Amino acid sequence: MQEDTYKTIDAISESIYTEKRSKFIAIAIPVRTVEEVKEHLEVYQKKYYDARHVCYAYMLGAERKVFRANDNGEPSGTAGRPILGQINSHELTDVLVIVVRYFGGIKLGTSGLIVAYKTVAAQALDEASVIEKTVDEDVSVIFEYPFMNDVMRIVKEEGPEILEQSYDMDCLMRLRIRKSLMPKLRSRLEKVETAHFPDEVEEEAFSEEE
Repeated sequence: MQEDTYKTIDAISESIYTEKRSKFIAIAIPVRTVEEVKEHLEVYQKKYYDARHVCYAYMLGAERKVFRANDNGEPSGTAGRPILGQINSHELTDVLVIVVRYFGGIKLGTSGLIVAYKTVAAQALDEASVIEKTVDEDVSVIFEYPFMNDVMRIVKEEGPEILEQSYDMDCLMRLRIRKSLMPKLRSRLEKVETAHFPDEVEEEAFSEEE
């Protein structure tokens, strides 16, 4: 069975952790794109302009292949990597975790920093509301008007979301359905006389599971 679900969070959550007078503030944020990540980072860097460090990590996409960790001036590997590790431990994606540090005057050392960033990131993610989403795919189909009833019967029975439809000399429908259900939908549409598919390479899209 192919994997077509993934876990993410549906709202911002925060947590605070203190260690030897250093204050760590973690913010977990649902995101979909690198552009969104940059926008949130800009907002929080301005909000916490007086903090010593604003570190972060993010993971994007159902396949969890787009990710980054940033130490923002902390010793290499002591901040961004522990934060990313907690995103992985919670098996999440489409999430950004920012950790703001106010230095308390006492150095924590490498191991102390790793524990602090790991702990506060974990707390923020534990506080978050985790949801499961499906990986969906889109398909476009063009057919002649007399076959409208055949196509609509398939759509009603298979239950894809109708993203677009137009009726001219030919009819066009763009449909979205859960990845694991796409082969059956496409197979049934292919059996409709005159039906053809203008875009063979489909981009994956993501939508919340009903």
